[in-house]
Amino acid sequence: MKPLLAVPSGRRMLLSKIPFNESVWLKRKQMIRTLFLLLILPGLAFAKTKPNIVIFLADDLGWGDLACYGHPRIKTPHLDKFATEGVRFTQAYSACGVCSPSRSSVLTGRTPYRNGVWRWLPVGNVAHLRSSEITTPELLRAAGYETMHSGKWHLNGYFNSDKQPQPDDHGYDWWFATQNNASPSHKDPNNFVRNRKEVGPLKGFSAPLVADEATRWLKDERDPEKPFFITVWTHEPHLPIESDPEFQKPYADIENPGVRQHHGNVTQLDHAFGKLMKALDELGLRENTFVVFTSDNGPEGSGNGKLSAPDSQQNRTWGSTGGLRGRKRDSHEGGIRVPGIIRWPDHIKPGSLSEVPIIGSDLFSTSLALAGVPLPTDRTIDGVDILPACAGKPVHRPVPLFWRTHIAPEKSHAAMRIGDWKIVADKDLKNFQLYQIKTDWKEEHDLAEENPNKLAELKEKFLEVWAGVEKEGPSEWWENQAEEGRKKQSRKKKSVKLPEGKDATGDFQIVKGAKVTRSDFGYVLDTGDSEGFALQKLAIPLQEAATFKVKFRSAIENGVTRNACFCFGPEPTNNALYKAGTLIGMGKHGIFDGGWGNVSSGTSKNATFEPTTTFEATITIDLDHGKATLQIGDTTIAQALPASLEQVTYIGIYAKNTRSEFTKIERVQDDQ
Repeated sequence: MKPLLAVPSGRRMLLSKIPFNESVWLKRKQMIRTLFLLLILPGLAFAKTKPNIVIFLADDLGWGDLACYGHPRIKTPHLDKFATEGVRFTQAYSACGVCSPSRSSVLTGRTPYRNGVWRWLPVGNVAHLRSSEITTPELLRAAGYETMHSGKWHLNGYFNSDKQPQPDDHGYDWWFATQNNASPSHKDPNNFVRNRKEVGPLKGFSAPLVADEATRWLKDERDPEKPFFITVWTHEPHLPIESDPEFQKPYADIENPGVRQHHGNVTQLDHAFGKLMKALDELGLRENTFVVFTSDNGPEGSGNGKLSAPDSQQNRTWGSTGGLRGRKRDSHEGGIRVPGIIRWPDHIKPGSLSEVPIIGSDLFSTSLALAGVPLPTDRTIDGVDILPACAGKPVHRPVPLFWRTHIAPEKSHAAMRIGDWKIVADKDLKNFQLYQIKTDWKEEHDLAEENPNKLAELKEKFLEVWAGVEKEGPSEWWENQAEEGRKKQSRKKKSVKLPEGKDATGDFQIVKGAKVTRSDFGYVLDTGDSEGFALQKLAIPLQEAATFKVKFRSAIENGVTRNACFCFGPEPTNNALYKAGTLIGMGKHGIFDGGWGNVSSGTSKNATFEPTTTFEATITIDLDHGKATLQIGDTTIAQALPASLEQVTYIGIYAKNTRSEFTKIERVQDDQ
């Protein structure tokens, strides 16, 4: 039997030089699928003999967040029981340290930069899971399976729109999903879409709702004569976290409400998983269903929850890496090593343990192997069939385990693992770290200097894989975004380098061009004859949306130059900071980017007020939709943010050639 979608090597070379056209690819795939059904399927016995497949994916769940992975407090009885019924992997990995890329690999078997989903996807972003990619549900549907998705999608920027492919374009018969997070939170979400129709407000909590949809589909919608493929992707425990009080009860003795919320959220996730497993049992589907439980990346945040607001959303990020180095976004183990548990009765030994490294992209190849469907041969498939690994046997990998995270720390931007050796590269591919993971799973001992020969060997292979990914993926997407950022920077008037400032309060990590002291109002920022700012570094870089409030007023008795702004940005330099506030001396409220020289190219509105007025500003930074909004009284100002602004690391206060007073910055409940 000729492999599905096989393309001769010469033809492949020719195709690679043809400009990509998504609509042409979609028509080609539909034609191939039809031919497959007409010519191949009649000769194969599918239906009841083929196993059902369920891939249950948690969001931001750390390697150490489950009781069966050693967490001392979090209760996960259903997943603990599940682990005794199958195999628990100690070295399961996500394909990336962030969300969208990791998910894309689960469905395509291809490392994210190769399949195009190279970054987390904000609303309106050009990147998406392309029609030219071949997904598991597409191939299995062509092989007689029914397919269903329930939960978070996050594989396009234009959700429920004809501008980009939706879940049904990628092979799903039935889908119930959100673009990214449940909104306004896990409680009573209002942004689900079912089969291209908005559902409206729902009552309940996200993970149980997602599990209930999958259960209802199993009971009422599917054809019982066909095998099925289901992906259930919860929002828990990703922010904005809201947990049913019932699941917070086991943690009532914990004083910190954020910890109670986080731990309850994982227990809520566990409850949802248990509901779905119970449904499989009640329908008599347990024995012939291959079930995978894993996570899309490591845990969010710093893990210490140190913020001013005791029950802010950011104080609910208490996920555990189990002692691994790094967290979400990182290419060190804490950002990419995740729980991985698989059950398949009569095929996988109950209660077994496997130390064989596996990765999210392996689920594509494994699912096709279970269904007897050959792998596509016209493209690189990074994942492999991990059925041998379920029995603790090694697997052969033509392409090594490889990670590249666009917003990883600069020193751990990418990584590759071969056997027990792991190489970690910085963003410029100039500095490399070397670790022997089996004996140094916390990555505490860099062996690059001690073992230069092994470093050289892995570096050569790493650069070979990197080059192959760059060549095959839609590099114009990430190159264009970088170019957009460079052009925006070049259009800005460069601010002069500001001298070191002084913080007499102990509340700011970085002060430039100013002095910060305390006052009865809060703080005084004195910039003298310069521009100046005082910054606080966020424990968790902001990637999606957050709202801040601050009051400010002039602290000078006379003079024309009066101004005060909230500021935010990815780096602690004046030119990288956005300012949103009041140009008191100009009679305006406004937002501008960079130094004071750019104030006229920003967005502003005239307003009527006295120079001695105290202003209350509400600033919403929405990276998911690419805009910043400033509201002061009846005045609302919005300014577009570039796609190149991927995260905000610093927030603070800013003024120019004046003295201004500010209250403490308050972070409002996120994403509400």
